[in-house]
Amino acid sequence: MNVYRAALLRFADDGSAVYESDGLLATERGPDGLARVVAAGPWAALSATYAGHPVTHWPDRLIAPGFVDLHVHYPQTDVIGSPAEGLLPWLEHYTFPHESRFADPAYCDAVAAFFLDELQRNGVTTPLAFATSHPASVDALMGAAQARGMRLITGKVLQDRHSPDGVRDDTEQSLRDTEALIRRWHGVDRLGYAITPRFAPTSTPAQLGGAGELAAAYPDVWIQSHVAENRDEIRWARELFPQASSYLAVYDDFGLMRERAVYAHCIHFDDEDRARMRGTGAAAAVSPTSNLFLGSGFFDYAGADRVGFRYGLASDVGGGTSFSPFHTMLAAYYVGREGQTKSGLSLSPQHLWWQHTAGAAQALGLAGVVGNLQPGCEADFVVLNPAATPLLARRTQAARTLDELLFALIVLGDDRLVERTLLAGAA
Repeated sequence: MNVYRAALLRFADDGSAVYESDGLLATERGPDGLARVVAAGPWAALSATYAGHPVTHWPDRLIAPGFVDLHVHYPQTDVIGSPAEGLLPWLEHYTFPHESRFADPAYCDAVAAFFLDELQRNGVTTPLAFATSHPASVDALMGAAQARGMRLITGKVLQDRHSPDGVRDDTEQSLRDTEALIRRWHGVDRLGYAITPRFAPTSTPAQLGGAGELAAAYPDVWIQSHVAENRDEIRWARELFPQASSYLAVYDDFGLMRERAVYAHCIHFDDEDRARMRGTGAAAAVSPTSNLFLGSGFFDYAGADRVGFRYGLASDVGGGTSFSPFHTMLAAYYVGREGQTKSGLSLSPQHLWWQHTAGAAQALGLAGVVGNLQPGCEADFVVLNPAATPLLARRTQAARTLDELLFALIVLGDDRLVERTLLAGAA
């Protein structure tokens, strides 16, 4: 049993924040070796129950759920901040040449270690990550996450056409490799596998069909890909799959839309696409820093909420410009405020935070498992210092409401705000 005392943030089932200025969080390690939350609430109400247990007290600190990053590319760690005219030139000039280096297992190991260090330093405790087309890239990231006790989902990229030598894979071999990796890693400790077509234009119908067959054979694995990120990509996909009613429908036609399917971007949607997301249970990974950086467009929050499908926030490094959830939440605020041409939608601080924690966990099908600190959740959490910088200290001390506090942290926060990141109760 571990008992912690500090300010405490968690989320109710309706997505609203529950905040205690003087809170108690109790965690206990189960027979499986994994620490879970057993109690969370006001110190005054709960402390007598845990009298006799040692207490870790963090005065003037905030305990909050670990962040969930719904879409991030670990092989693109070293191409973050590379200039390009847009998505497709960026892939051609930076991403594909760099990803070819992941044929070397030693290089995979080095990048995987740095990538996970950077996530933890920024308070991310559950990533849904792309690897590369090389099986060694998956083995390296899975092994590194397992050694840390981290909950992580990743998969080998499938791309058997319209890709250069060094990253293009063979159709049949790619499917055999995917199944072997599922059997090797999925469900081991806190690891999960995601069937990962890069995006429809770089996979043949045979490869997408094989991916759909694997998804049917292994219904509890995840699926991840990209869709409707920019208009050039959409035109390309429609030319390659003229029989599909939309770009998104390509994935549905091959059996790749369901619960636990997460599609990055989902910008240029109509209501038919939104209804398809809702009806299949698929979720969107909203990547605002990437979309702003590459000039791709704005995620339509008003449309998503009107039709009703799941979504959550994602860094999309390296098209995204920061590992920091605070930078991502701030960019989402910009998108919500300026990107909605008619509604003028403004996302609340609580909703922004929910999108990167409990909401993202819900999108993954992991509600009540990660992204929250209610009893039963795995004990992944961060300890934040609201006075981490002089300006933060000055602004947060003046906060009169929870929304003012959370918004100040979003606007002014970065990795310096994260004092500790604990995975299943362990620093």
